[in-house]
Amino acid sequence: MAENKNTITINGTEYTEDQLNDEQKQMVNHIADLDRKIGSTKFNLDQLSVGRDAFVRMLTQAVEKPPEKDN
Repeated sequence: MAENKNTITINGTEYTEDQLNDEQKQMVNHIADLDRKIGSTKFNLDQLSVGRDAFVRMLTQAVEKPPEKDN
């Protein structure tokens, strides 16, 4: 049965985890963590942008609405 080893490709060359020293493994972990954080930040930015757009639309509608007359 073949072992399933994690590999990383750097400049077209594949490396297995056992080919990396501890410092290199740490860098791989940092890169993976930063990729997750970037993805999460993009997701949050999408939510914030949609929310902002909704408030801009609501404000635009509110200022364009004719004033109500007092009785």
